Amino acid sequence: MSVRPRRSELATPASNEWMFAKSAASDADLVFLDLEDACAPAEREAARGKAAKALRELDWGRTTRAIRMNGVDTRWAHGDVIEVVTEARDALDVIIVPKVREARDVWWVDVLLTQLEQTLGMTKRIALEVLIEETEGLQNVAEIARASTRLEAIIFGVGDFSASQGARVDTNFDPIVDYPGDMWHYARARVVVAARAAGIDAIDAPFPNYQDPAAYRTACERAGAMGYVGKWAIHPSQIEPANDVFAPTDAEIDHARRVVAAYRDAEATGRGATGLDGMLVDAAHLRLADNITRKAELLGR
Repeated sequence: MSVRPRRSELATPASNEWMFAKSAASDADLVFLDLEDACAPAEREAARGKAAKALRELDWGRTTRAIRMNGVDTRWAHGDVIEVVTEARDALDVIIVPKVREARDVWWVDVLLTQLEQTLGMTKRIALEVLIEETEGLQNVAEIARASTRLEAIIFGVGDFSASQGARVDTNFDPIVDYPGDMWHYARARVVVAARAAGIDAIDAPFPNYQDPAAYRTACERAGAMGYVGKWAIHPSQIEPANDVFAPTDAEIDHARRVVAAYRDAEATGRGATGLDGMLVDAAHLRLADNITRKAELLGR
């Protein structure tokens, strides 16, 4: 289950220092300084120091501080981990590992982090999130989800996944033809099932069309219905709708508490089910109610 809020994960290029303060002051649950795709290759090494300095010196409030490293098959991966962790130390909470194809990709980062934390004498353990954005990664997602005890979340990265699958999509990664339903439902379902089976979070894909807030909200709602706990925000304007949609409403919290009370009353009299508002309430409903109350507690409600 969730160990920290992840309703919104805001992407910020690690090479763009002028964006850091605004990101730190935002209401995003997590901000990641991106050393990968958002940085030009020529800027990636210099961006490490900029990211570490921002992580150390800015006031991030309650926001989880993260970086996205480069993929383990690139020449930057080793330096990303060593340089940023060495400079940022306890100011870094999470490393996002992109383009994970196999469990061994996660193991590589885990081992490197373990050695580095021991060398630096760190007592804080840095967590991991991974991106499933290759067809091979989706094929191996169940093993990936259990590859490390550091792993807290799996993210569905629809952009690179579109290219990996050879899909014909527009710049918002939607099909260019009239496709029935959600073209990415199969991938989303596999990711969320693997995540939940491993006891970790699932985060939905980025939504490039930041000028269509209504469509973004709809995408959040559909992902939330499937069991995703949050969504990427590629623009600060996407933070508020994500935070709103992925939080339980007052009505949901109240109903969950009533379900628990009704079931416990029935249980006290030896019954395994009861009725509430004309609907059956049994053990399955108790589990659904528990999901809602846990989310509310995580958000301090």
